[in-house]
Amino acid sequence: MGAETAEADIGEDMTDVKLYLGDCLEVMRGMADKSVDLTVTSPPYDNLRTYNGYKFDFEGIAKQLFRVTKDGGVLVWVVADATINGSETGTSFKQALYFKKIGFNLHDTMIYQVPGTGAKGSNYCYWQSFEYMFVFSKGKPKNVYRIKDKPNKKAGTICTSNKQHRDGVKTRLHPKGGTIVADVGIRSNVWIIPSGNGHSEYTGHPAPFPESLAKDHIITWSIQGDTVFDCFMGSGTTGKMANLLGRNFIGIEIDPTYFAIAEKRIAEAQMQPRLI
Repeated sequence: MGAETAEADIGEDMTDVKLYLGDCLEVMRGMADKSVDLTVTSPPYDNLRTYNGYKFDFEGIAKQLFRVTKDGGVLVWVVADATINGSETGTSFKQALYFKKIGFNLHDTMIYQVPGTGAKGSNYCYWQSFEYMFVFSKGKPKNVYRIKDKPNKKAGTICTSNKQHRDGVKTRLHPKGGTIVADVGIRSNVWIIPSGNGHSEYTGHPAPFPESLAKDHIITWSIQGDTVFDCFMGSGTTGKMANLLGRNFIGIEIDPTYFAIAEKRIAEAQMQPRLI
């Protein structure tokens, strides 16, 4: 594919893993149309992530992501903005609008909130504690399995709520006397997840994904046997969780040091029991 490559050799009963060391745009040009079910990735945005000086062609990569995504496939794009000369760059919104321009649907604008973070950017702003998780789809998402783990305050009681329509008319949601409220409900689109930094297994990488972030998106937007992709593989968190969840994985990383970290973590995951 015009780049130095390394392909994992795994057993017949294991998931298929392909790891590429090289420029993601160059490698993606060699990938087949509509070959990816789900992408979970985070770009080296603004000056918040320098990744040893490597830069990327956002528009070129966005177009390739649209091409390789299957109809009904999903792209999860985790991004934030730097504050430069007292103004946030707005790069995240510009990228989201460009993805829509080239054909993706903006299925959901989610928030990845990191508890306990301090000041970032301007000291005249409130402390920054989140990143965007833009969820794009190519047409209607073919797989949506929303996680139910939000405790319901009224668990065990009878639900007899009403719905108010646009014309002001109210109708009873449960006309036959109501239903029992379950113990847990669907979580919101704000996910509070501790940062992945500070763990010894991530040594050498500036901004690793929390494993639960990758895991929960993979569970939500794909099924076993699907192909999960990360064009900015970094330390390999998406690949590790895809493997543990029984998904195939394609990963690209331009930095040899980060590539080695990812390769090691994913190889170790291949020897661990599956999560499902």
